[in-house]
Amino acid sequence: MKVVILCGGLGTRLAEETRIKPKPMVHIGHKPIIWHLIKYYYSYGYNDFILATGYKSEIINNFFKKNKIKGCNIFLKYTGKKTLTGGRILRLQKYLGNDDFLLTYGDGLSNINIKKLIKFHKKNKAIVTVSAVRPPVRFGELSISKNGTVYAFKEKPQSGKNWINGGFFVVKSHIFNYLKNDKTVLERTPLATLSEQKKLKAFKHYSFWQCMDTMRDKILLNKLWNQGLAKWKRW
Repeated sequence: MKVVILCGGLGTRLAEETRIKPKPMVHIGHKPIIWHLIKYYYSYGYNDFILATGYKSEIINNFFKKNKIKGCNIFLKYTGKKTLTGGRILRLQKYLGNDDFLLTYGDGLSNINIKKLIKFHKKNKAIVTVSAVRPPVRFGELSISKNGTVYAFKEKPQSGKNWINGGFFVVKSHIFNYLKNDKTVLERTPLATLSEQKKLKAFKHYSFWQCMDTMRDKILLNKLWNQGLAKWKRW
C-alpha cells in the first residue's frame, strides 16, 4: 500500500516560515516535518511514498536528493502550484492504479495506530476512511458553578465534544470517480457526497494529534520533540 502525502499548499497561516520554504519543510527538531511523517509510516512497515508537491517544490526535491531515508522509496511528483487537494490526488491516479492507498497532509503529526486504522477501513468497506480527532483547545477551560466558583480548570485540554478531520486517511481507488479536475477540493464535494452515500467512515483517534497551522503550533511541536515528549516518535 502506497502512502500519499500532500505537500503542495501555500501554508499562508505560517507565513513566517513559508515565505521561504513549503510547510512540509518546516523543521521539528533538526528535520523537516515531512521527514517525521515518513519515519512514522515506515515504523509501521510502509516504505513506498508519493509526495504530491506544488509550492516551492524544488526545496523538497533538493532535500530528498541529499537526504535518503533508509528503507524508503520516495517519489516526488509536481502536481501544480495552485492545484487543490482533490486535484493533486487526481494527478496521481496512474501511479496508484486500482489499489487502496494511505493519504495524509504534510503538516500534521499523531500517534495514530496505522494498523488499526487499516483494519477498521477494511472491515467497514468504505471508499474513504478519515481519522477523526478532537482538536486541542486553544485556551484554558473553566468549569463554573452558578455562583461563579470555578470548580475545575484545565489548561488547554482536548475538546470533549467536536470531532474534526485529522488526515491519516485510507482510500480506495473508487475515489477517482469523485474527483473532477485541479480545482476539486477533496474535503468539500467529494467527501460530502461520500458521506451522503454512506461510503465515508470515521476512525476515532482519542490520543495525540497536532497540526502545524501556525507558529504557535510549530513552537509546541518543537517543545515536545526537544523535551522527549514526542508521542509520534516510534523509531
